[in-house]
Order: sequence, then C-alpha cells, then structure tokens
Amino acid sequence: MTVVAALALLVWVYLLFGHGRFWQGGPLLEPAQSAIVPTVAIVVPARDEAATIEAALRSLLAQDYPGTFRIILVDDESTDTTGARARALDDSRLTVIAGQARPAGWSGKLWAVAQGIEEAEEAEMILLTDADIVHDPRHLSALAAKIERCDMVSEMVELSCASLPEAALVPAFVFFFQLLYPFAWVNDKLRATAAAAGGTILVRRRALARIGGIGAVRGALIDDVALAVAVKRGGPIWLGHSTLARSVRAYPHVADIWRMVARTAYVQLRYSPFLLLGCVLGMALTWLVPPLAAIAGHGAARVMGVLAWAAMAWAYLPTLRRFRLFPLWASFLPLVALFYTAATIGSALNHHLGHGVTWKRRAYTGAA
Repeated sequence: MTVVAALALLVWVYLLFGHGRFWQGGPLLEPAQSAIVPTVAIVVPARDEAATIEAALRSLLAQDYPGTFRIILVDDESTDTTGARARALDDSRLTVIAGQARPAGWSGKLWAVAQGIEEAEEAEMILLTDADIVHDPRHLSALAAKIERCDMVSEMVELSCASLPEAALVPAFVFFFQLLYPFAWVNDKLRATAAAAGGTILVRRRALARIGGIGAVRGALIDDVALAVAVKRGGPIWLGHSTLARSVRAYPHVADIWRMVARTAYVQLRYSPFLLLGCVLGMALTWLVPPLAAIAGHGAARVMGVLAWAAMAWAYLPTLRRFRLFPLWASFLPLVALFYTAATIGSALNHHLGHGVTWKRRAYTGAA
C-alpha cells in the first residue's frame, strides 16, 4: 500500500505543479469591445430542440454587436417543432434552412454545420453555437475582440447545475476536460495541445479555408476538439471559460449524465482496449488510491493518502466556485471519478457489443 500511495501522491505533485495549471478557474472571456467589427454568420445546427430554440435564437438576435451579423439555423431533420418555432420569430437577420439528408461519412452535426457555412459564404467570421445556449447581449462583441490575435476562439459555457445529480457530477465534467486539455497549453502556440468546446466556437473563414473547410473533420464524433486540432496546425487558438453564455439543457437524472459521458468516452480513447485499460488504471491510481490509503492504510501510506486526497480536493475548489457550489463537494471527487470511470467502461462495452454511439436517434458504429 505504501508504494502505491507514494505513486498516487507523486501523480498529484505533478498535476498541481507541472500540468498546465489545469485546475485554475480561468482564463475567462469577459465583456470587451473591438475596434474591428468583421461580418459574422452565426450557424446554429438544431435537431429536435423545440424546448430551447426560441430562447437561444432570441438571445442571439439581441446581440449588441456593432457590425453586421446574421443567424442561420439549420433544421437537421427535426421531428418536432424546432423549425416552425424558429420561423415564427420572423426576423430578417434569421434564415432557417431545412437540412438535407446526411451523406455517408459525415456526423449529423457537422453536416448541418457545413450546410450553414455554405449559406453564409459572405461572412468573415463564423460563430458555431448550439441550440441550447443562451447568450448575453455582449457576447458576440467579446468574442470578436478576443479573436483579433488568433484564428479561433472557443469557450466552456456555463452548464446547468440545478438538480442534485448535476451538482454532484456536472462540475467534474468541466474539471476532467481541463485535465485532458489544460487551457494554458491549448492557448500556447508553441504547444501541440488543442481543444475547443462546441457550445461556442468563433472561427475565421480563412482558417476554415486553410484546413479544407468543415469537411476536413466531417466524420469526427468529438467534433470540437477535431476542429481545434486542424485549425491550430496553422495558427493560434484560444480556449477559456465563458461569463456570457450558458447552456439551458438540463441533466436532471444520473442516467442523463451517464449517457452524456458514455456517448464519446470510448471515442476519446480511439476505441482501443489497451488505452481503456491504461485509463482505468490511471483513474484508479489518481482518484481511488488516495482515499483508500487514507482510510485503510497505516503509517506513511495513510499520511500520503491524506495528502493526495487533500491535493485533489484543493484542485477541485476553483471549479466548484465557478458553479457556486459548497466546497464540501470536493471531498466526494473520488466517488465522482468512479462514476466517470464506470461510464467510460460502459461506453467501451456499448461499442464492442455493436451498439456504437447513439445521439439524437442516429447511430454511429464505425471508428469515425
């Protein structure tokens, strides 16, 4: 136990001091104005989003951006009233197009995005945003100001955290994302690390043209990260937290969050059983060994377990503050990590049983 506890403590020493300050609460995208006001097309792919689409579009139409912008909603073969609700807003800045059938090799969302970008051929900038995101009126101006020195800007928007399952599990989703892709490394043009958060991505049209258009990542199921990787090969990108956008999509039950995680967890591991094994062992060492050593260990093992457990709890505090949650939640992070590990294993089982990835009534069984 002593040796394993020592390894876990060393892992946390590295994570705190050598892993891009992933645990910090920033950087933040805050209100700002730019002297340059490029034309912007806001592309919103939407599939069965009747519950949220009006709030999302009204917030976009209320932007105080001083330049020219338009909104293109791509109704991606919805079976509900998504398209009708959008058209009922009756604003000249809003175009609603009916999405065409998805060609082979494309993910559904990226095919919808591609159709929206084609409709917006005159825009200098493309803002990709989801149909469940509500925007502060200052949001587009802040994004335009931030992109002056890079090719793409993306944000982790504020996620819903109203129910008990959300409070217990959703902040960790952001925390683990930051662990996978430390924002400081993403924003360092000298590092290869690249990532984006799909809720809000502002990208220069010339950067899209440079990578061959959105078709360059057409089969990607983790499309935001794939796009960031492609863009960063030719220019700097920026990723941070938003103070001006929030998701109104709720995950009221534990099963809802399980499905969200399991949908792409095994995709992240490139469908590799060996990477899955390494992931499970790494998660166990990092998140489960410290509390086990602290509770069941003796002597040096217990001391090191307590120190490692305290380190992970301390690292989690900035994320909890962002979600306005009580700091005591940090003590339960090992249990949350166990949930995410189990969901990852469940994702792998789904794949190997032939279920693949299912999202919005579409199944993806290949290694896209």
